[in-house]
Amino acid sequence: MGRIDDYKPVLGMIGLQFTYAGVALYTRAALLKGLSPRVFVVYRQGIATLLIAPIAFASRKNASRCSLGLKSFAWIFLASLLGVTANQNAYFEGLYLSSSTIASAMTNLIPAVTFVITACFGLEKVNFSLPSLAKILGTVICVGGAISMALLKGPKLLDAEVLPSKSLLSPGGQNRFLGCMLLLGSSFFWSLWMVLQVPISASCPDHLCSSSWMCLLATIDSATVAFLVDKDVEAWRLNSYLELSCCLFTGTALAVSFFVQAWCISRRGPLFSAMFNPLCTVIVTIFATIFLHEETYTGSLVGAFAVIIGLYTVLWGKAKDLEEMDPKLIIDESSKEICEIDLEEPLLSDKPTNDDHMNQK
Repeated sequence: MGRIDDYKPVLGMIGLQFTYAGVALYTRAALLKGLSPRVFVVYRQGIATLLIAPIAFASRKNASRCSLGLKSFAWIFLASLLGVTANQNAYFEGLYLSSSTIASAMTNLIPAVTFVITACFGLEKVNFSLPSLAKILGTVICVGGAISMALLKGPKLLDAEVLPSKSLLSPGGQNRFLGCMLLLGSSFFWSLWMVLQVPISASCPDHLCSSSWMCLLATIDSATVAFLVDKDVEAWRLNSYLELSCCLFTGTALAVSFFVQAWCISRRGPLFSAMFNPLCTVIVTIFATIFLHEETYTGSLVGAFAVIIGLYTVLWGKAKDLEEMDPKLIIDESSKEICEIDLEEPLLSDKPTNDDHMNQK
């Protein structure tokens, strides 16, 4: 029974990669049928909010939680605006303009981009040690692979169908280079979201509460963007079963992936989670070729392989860093019942009862 439990995180991450692949392929198919990327983001975030919020509310009723003050709320709002709204709008616009294969490959840039951001803010130690050099080299390889996907073409492996004019930035049809740039921007915003989790976790240790607020605020932000851009009411109408089921599936997948990934990271750590990302690229490439007949160039495949190699190089360097850390410095913060309230009157406050403790997963 113990050995089966050891394989559960592996099976969970494999299932999660198939889910991510399904989101990319399903969304690409719906966008090709005319669904607006910006409206899709609103529906997806709204469905995820409806699924996560009741669970967060129920968990707050069963245990005392830390208060959500103005400072915490400001961090969550910033994360929802940049890390969710800007990230998803850039990602799905880029997915529409490029291909699902390129979009899934570009997500492998996130660890490298996160390393650059954390190094710039002084959160990551950079020196001339072998792990640091590995992370720098991996970042360079990842960026080189991304540039290769955007600029290099080579022989075309398969033709693609003509895109409908639902894109804000390229109304005349497909724009592969612009799509790659949007996906690169999406990786930057997603990496920024990961960095913002540090102050958010410090001010609001209840991750379920902060995630539900983030989903709600991202829904409002995304709706504002969509209303400003897609002023035609017809753009908000779901005209087919494909578009409706796509919104339901991706919204549910967003909520489920939060729990699965959080559980896997709690069991094996973030490096274990990131190691499975290239599997999604492989799955998407195979199924996109079979079912979507996407336009695929040899330059894109070479760039995708380079990004994956760079990813594992960065992860190797990070793993070596963790091995060199003093175990005494690794403290389980979840065992501490510390909650700093940043305002005298917090926005949301739960009065603690007796010696109740926060739920541990």
